Order: sequence, then C-alpha cells, then structure tokens
Amino acid sequence: MPVNQDVIITCALTGAGDTVGRSPHVPVTPEQIAASAVEAAGAGAAVVHIHVREPETGAPSRDPRLYREVVERIRETGTDVVINLTAGMGGDLVIDPEAPLRQLPGTDLVSGLDRLPHVEELLPDICTLDCGSLNFGDGSNLYVSTPDMLRTGAKRIQELGVRPELEIFDTGQLWFAKQLLAEGLLDDPTVFQLCMGIPWGAPADPGVLQSMVNMLPRGAQWASFALGRMQMPWVAQSILLGGHVRVGLEDNLYLGKGVKATNGQLVEGAVRITESLGSRVATPDEAREKLGLRPRT
Repeated sequence: MPVNQDVIITCALTGAGDTVGRSPHVPVTPEQIAASAVEAAGAGAAVVHIHVREPETGAPSRDPRLYREVVERIRETGTDVVINLTAGMGGDLVIDPEAPLRQLPGTDLVSGLDRLPHVEELLPDICTLDCGSLNFGDGSNLYVSTPDMLRTGAKRIQELGVRPELEIFDTGQLWFAKQLLAEGLLDDPTVFQLCMGIPWGAPADPGVLQSMVNMLPRGAQWASFALGRMQMPWVAQSILLGGHVRVGLEDNLYLGKGVKATNGQLVEGAVRITESLGSRVATPDEAREKLGLRPRT
C-alpha cells in the first residue's frame, strides 16, 4: 500500500451545520473560531479550514467582515498555520416538494462569483470549490453548484492566485473537476478533498475511496474525511491509501461515546494515529511546499 509518509492534518473548525447546541466546544464568534484555530495548530494541524457563524445565533454566515476578523485574529497571534476559507456558502436551495419552484426558509443561493467576496478581499492560502450539486441529506435540501458556476468560480480563484481545494462529494464531481483541469481552469498541483459519508454523496466505504483515489489526476495532492464516528478510522484509511487527513468539529463532535471533543483534542488524536502508522506530521511550511502555496510572509 502507498502509505503516506508525510501527512498534512487539516482541522475543520466549525462548519455550517446545526451543531452549536449539541456541543459547548463548537466555536461561534470570530474570537472563539480564531482561538480554536490556534489550539488546533498547536496540536499539530498544518491547515485550518474556516467557516464563520453569526455571533448572536450561531447560524452560518457569508459575511466578509466575520472572515476578516477571524483571519486577523489568527495572524495577530503569530501562529504559523495555512489558512483555508470555505467558499461553499451560498449554494443552499430548499424547495417545497409540492411546488418545486417555491424556495423555502433555509435557502441561500447566489452565483458562483457572489460566493467569493471574502476570498477576493483576504486572499487566503486556500479556498474551497465544491465541485457539483448534491441532494444534501433527507428532505428537500439541495446544494447547487452547476458546471457554469464552477467554471466561473474556478477562473476567478485562478486569477486571484488562491489555491482551490476541490471538494468532492461523489464520483461525478471528481470527473468534472478533471474537466476543469483539462480546460486550464485549475493549476498544478491540484488539491482534492474527498468528502465521504455525507448523505447522499459518496458513502464512507474504503472501496469507494480507493476508486476515487484511482480517478485522481497524476500529481494531485489529496485528503479525505468521513463524518461522525468514522472520523478517526478515516484518518488511518486516508494515510494507508497515500493521502492527507481532515478532522475537526465540522465533521464530528466526539472523542468517544458520550465524550465531547475540542478541535485540539481531535487533532491530537489524528497525530497519534499518524505516528502509530510510522508516518510523520507535516509542518505548515512542508504543507505549503506540497500544496504549491506561497511561502509564509
């Protein structure tokens, strides 16, 4: 097996899910999110993946001011960590199943370019690009990211000199990401995040992950994660197939049954698994080199 010897650990700090009331450790305010990023970096994360939330309610947000405050707070501490900002917000469509043209509360659907103002302003090391549409869980919630939206977004991210992390929720999305590469809308090295176990995308099945890894373009850097109790087993699964890893409260709230985790504790768990497999944890500078990022300034 092509075990990855130098593993980049990403910590996804808070996400956009309805998790705030389920754990006291989910960071909500910019101050809390930045502090959690510093904690994760201290525990061994080379990359922090950042969403923001409305400070008063915990609801997901696209407000560039909140992103700016989080990034500034992290940088003010002098913490060496790679900044990865989500650009996936603005793709939510909730429809009335009896009247599908009617949008229901929870819809937040904007163009591909309108998902990028915070990326344009802050120029992070990495931003995400969700590479297709998806039935997002049960009910009538769709995530919408059409080929036209993706081409427009990929071109703008390329113009900004930001490295896109290609979020892949199913095999067809990986197929299309390779099409973006063929059209010159992505630069090498391509960076993929294989997202497993999100209903109703690719299941958290090792055989499915292996198939997706087999589809990756030559020279790609990739990581994978799975939700909930599969988060830590998936750290080992990804490393054994040659990939990097992602943990964090966006995807899992627990250290074990009934034991709520912090982001730092989840990163520490990933470090232990990485080292138990005979691999080492990559530093932020090593991550920058592997991912083709600008050196730290």
